[in-house]
Amino acid sequence: MSAGQPDTAPVETRNAIDTARLESWMIDHVPGFTGPLQVDQFVGGQSNPTFLLRSGAGNYVLRRRPPGNLLPSAHAVDREHRVLSALHVAGYAVPRPFALCLDETVIGSIFFVMSAVEGRVFWNQQLPDLDRADRRPVFQSLAETLAALHAFDPDALGLSDFGPPGNYYARQIGRWTKQYRLSQSGEVAAFEKLIDWLPGSIPDQTRTTVVHGDFQLHNTILHPTAPRVAAVIDWELSTLGDPLADLSYMLMQWHVSGGRQVGLGGADLDALGIPGQDEMVETYCRAAGRSDAPKLDWHLAYNTFRFACILQGIAGRVREGNAASPRAREAAARAPALAETAWRLAERAGASG
Repeated sequence: MSAGQPDTAPVETRNAIDTARLESWMIDHVPGFTGPLQVDQFVGGQSNPTFLLRSGAGNYVLRRRPPGNLLPSAHAVDREHRVLSALHVAGYAVPRPFALCLDETVIGSIFFVMSAVEGRVFWNQQLPDLDRADRRPVFQSLAETLAALHAFDPDALGLSDFGPPGNYYARQIGRWTKQYRLSQSGEVAAFEKLIDWLPGSIPDQTRTTVVHGDFQLHNTILHPTAPRVAAVIDWELSTLGDPLADLSYMLMQWHVSGGRQVGLGGADLDALGIPGQDEMVETYCRAAGRSDAPKLDWHLAYNTFRFACILQGIAGRVREGNAASPRAREAAARAPALAETAWRLAERAGASG
């Protein structure tokens, strides 16, 4: 497998798919599809299992809700299909969605099928497989692609009801606190301090846009040869909210290290040819038509807390036996340290305790 090409493997037993039933469904629901069908599973990711479908008509990608006991509101592939459909029609850089299946009897859970975008996926934020000259353009494209998402009017996309009314951060903090409580295993002081401090310190929200919810390098597909984003993937956590939530989630990688993503925290960015956080903010703001990104430390603290809660949810799925990736146990073990990082950012934003 060449650098940047997503790895696939035989479908895991817990995610077994009846290929004949899926092929029959696709003949009826995917325009132009012809068999025979071969199914492999993408390696990586902790959320909705994702599969490469090879067929006589070309390649497709399938995203399904994982089987087993799941946390409330998680793994909403129907929401992914809806936002992809709206953005694809609007000309944004996403795969083309073909069909959504809500009939769980076809493969055992709901799923949707979309186009397979040719390109490269990189998890390592330091991009060791790219030439130094290509790294800065990749990150500039990442920031500009995010700004382009936030330029869409949700009403014009038909997504005015894609998120509940009210303050985005208030409901998100409540949601992730609840998810943490449902999956926690023992008390972690940093989590408790953040849960106490965040709700009372929320900054004013000045804009409401579609937010991706997990906008990072590994959730984009880069052009096969050029240093630019060709498509944005993994929209499971998308909703309506504060665009600074997406910006700060992307910037979180400048504050963390380790893990499969190999964050940029502590890295020699000049030597790598990777822009610093300030340059990323400037690139985003210029493309988004903003003068600044206020109270960024608060937004970074919130998002690092949120990511820690996501990893704690993975820990819960490990205990339940339905985590989507063999790397899940390693990811789950990072949750307490990320909560500590979130609290340090909160202290920079004025928290005490």
